[in-house]
Amino acid sequence: MADMSQEEAQRGREQDFARQLGVDVPTARQMLANQQLQETRILQKVNRAHRDAFPEKFPGQVEHCLRLVMERLQAGLDKRGNVDVSRPDTWNITAGEIGYLAQAAERLHRIRKDF
Repeated sequence: MADMSQEEAQRGREQDFARQLGVDVPTARQMLANQQLQETRILQKVNRAHRDAFPEKFPGQVEHCLRLVMERLQAGLDKRGNVDVSRPDTWNITAGEIGYLAQAAERLHRIRKDF
């Protein structure tokens, strides 16, 4: 049932397009198919450009992520203010967060080094 409504909608678009251009429905159908083919080719070119750019951009993105993680870790380990190293309840971030950030930094460093 849903297929029929899609087919009907497609026929309606073809008829409207034919009326707009003053051509018969088969010609309008062919023109719409050509337009869709051109749009698909454009999208393929754009996607290819993104795929080709990935190897160029990836190392910089990994380094940027590593820098952000390290900045967050450094800010969390800051001992200024009311931070007492012997009292974890005064720390800027929890011990678990420190561990997760350290792991993330180590893994990002490995990825950067291996790439």
